[in-house]
Amino acid sequence: MMARIAFLKFSHVVLAGFAALTLSACSSTQATEPNDPLEGYNRVMFAVNDVVDQAVFRPVAKGYRFAVPQPARNGVRNFLNNLRAPIDLANETLQGDFAGVENVLVRTSVNTLIGVGGVIDVAGMEGYVHQREDFGQTLGVWGVGQGPYIIVPLLGPTTMRDGTGLLVDGFMDPLFWYLYNIEKFGWYYARLGVSYIDAREELLDALDDLRRNSFDYYAATRSAYLQRREAMVTDMSTGALGSHIPDYDAGEE
Repeated sequence: MMARIAFLKFSHVVLAGFAALTLSACSSTQATEPNDPLEGYNRVMFAVNDVVDQAVFRPVAKGYRFAVPQPARNGVRNFLNNLRAPIDLANETLQGDFAGVENVLVRTSVNTLIGVGGVIDVAGMEGYVHQREDFGQTLGVWGVGQGPYIIVPLLGPTTMRDGTGLLVDGFMDPLFWYLYNIEKFGWYYARLGVSYIDAREELLDALDDLRRNSFDYYAATRSAYLQRREAMVTDMSTGALGSHIPDYDAGEE
């Protein structure tokens, strides 16, 4: 069981990692030096992950974009967002963000009842936009620093704070425990797989632009990740990036 849980939690890490990469290459400098004591290892693992991404994940994401129309992809993304509402709600509550709590409750009730189980984002059309919240953000709101930056094999960037937070999020997820208890865990793996593909597809253009326009792709993605995560902690606007950063989705947003 512990091996299974560890695999699932690390799978969550990649979604946050890909989500962070949506910042443009021009954001690749920070006011302070990044906390990257393992840079030598991280650069090697980043290169390995990039080879796998270019050979496997990017082609799969492009195939998904080609085969599935945009409205259908939006429906998948909306449904995935609706499934993680309990995690968003728990973290909004722990952060003391009661406007965020109201937003999650309205979105979940409206989209579940009227939006065909969350496939149609009816609440979003009325101004109740999705705001992804995770325990890494909650720790940041509580004043916990990001900690060392690290590249997880095959799964991408994280920090000590975010990795810990995503592990906690997994244990917060009622769907995780429900499917485990009824011995239908295959559905949870399916959800992770679809979430990964959705996150990677959403970030196809942003990642390609980042690669083309960055002198140092590793440094650019590191800066993008760290800045994006801090922006999420303070609920800063994502501007031209849009409000949906998966975090993946591994395309949330």
